[in-house]
Amino acid sequence: MKLGITIGMIRGQKPQLEMDLVLEAERLGFDAVWCGESYGTDAVTPIAFVLARTTRIKAGTGIMQMPARTPTCAAMTAMTLQALSGNRFLCGIGPSGPQVVEGWHGQPNGKPLGRTREYVEIIRAILAREKPLEHEGEHYQIPYKGPGATGLGKPLRSIIHGDPALPIYTASITPGGMRLSGEIAEGNLPIFMSPEAADAVVGPTQEGMAKSGRSLQGYDIAPYTKIRLGNDLQACRDAVKPELALYIGGMGARGKNFYNDYCKRLGYPDAAMAIQDAFLDGRKAEAAAAVPDKLVDEIALVGPADRIRGRLQDWKAVAKEGKVGTLVLTGATPEALRVAAEAVL
Repeated sequence: MKLGITIGMIRGQKPQLEMDLVLEAERLGFDAVWCGESYGTDAVTPIAFVLARTTRIKAGTGIMQMPARTPTCAAMTAMTLQALSGNRFLCGIGPSGPQVVEGWHGQPNGKPLGRTREYVEIIRAILAREKPLEHEGEHYQIPYKGPGATGLGKPLRSIIHGDPALPIYTASITPGGMRLSGEIAEGNLPIFMSPEAADAVVGPTQEGMAKSGRSLQGYDIAPYTKIRLGNDLQACRDAVKPELALYIGGMGARGKNFYNDYCKRLGYPDAAMAIQDAFLDGRKAEAAAAVPDKLVDEIALVGPADRIRGRLQDWKAVAKEGKVGTLVLTGATPEALRVAAEAVL
């Protein structure tokens, strides 16, 4: 099992990047760094900065929001970062959710699975560079021939040569999204995962793989896994609950929250409903308190160093079955990175 980390821009009027954490992860032998975007800093710029400041560790977008970029722009970005980094770039893409798609990017949410399929097809065609790019789909038409077209557009071939082996990841937690990822991508970045309920991710992924004759071998299930190191176990649990409550309770409308649905599939339907009710009513502290300790223990690494080392053995056992490729630590400190590296690497 490989290890990765997520990084973010420290928020405020003067955002800063956690480069000290990145450099320690590289020194320890971590495989990859991931950075996402919501409606603040983007994902590409920090990853470009990381690749420029490192020599071995890979770095990926987790994720580039598809409504923010055309697929050709994403391919251009990927090829550029491939070339500048010696192929250390990992391309993570995804549709995001309707609140961000429509509320921030001003795009229709539409059919995210169909859009994702076409998006990946276009990126792969650009990287393959077998012929000038043409795509006729429901979501993308290249060259464009619709309303307002001049008629001057013509199929073009990328000026530079990208590497068709570029790994493409999605960030899928819906069954349909995981099936699609298994069919067309090289990896998936689930927002959280339980080794005891690994089949909630692995099952749909394998269903998608069956459509394209693929297997888990060579596919990277890379769940984001919160880590909080400390001697007070309950305090560590409580420290990660507010963010879990935000996702399970607030990242989406009632009846349209993918994280809430996922929590139910992990075996916590009553808690998922209670968290959402409290969060959407503005009772955020109650929402956090409604996150079960058992759920935190399943999907996060919390508590003293020995406890975390023991829990990592459970993850390694699942990895031996091919159900996890990379454990991506979120909220890590340098000390927590060292504890994980001692247990895994």
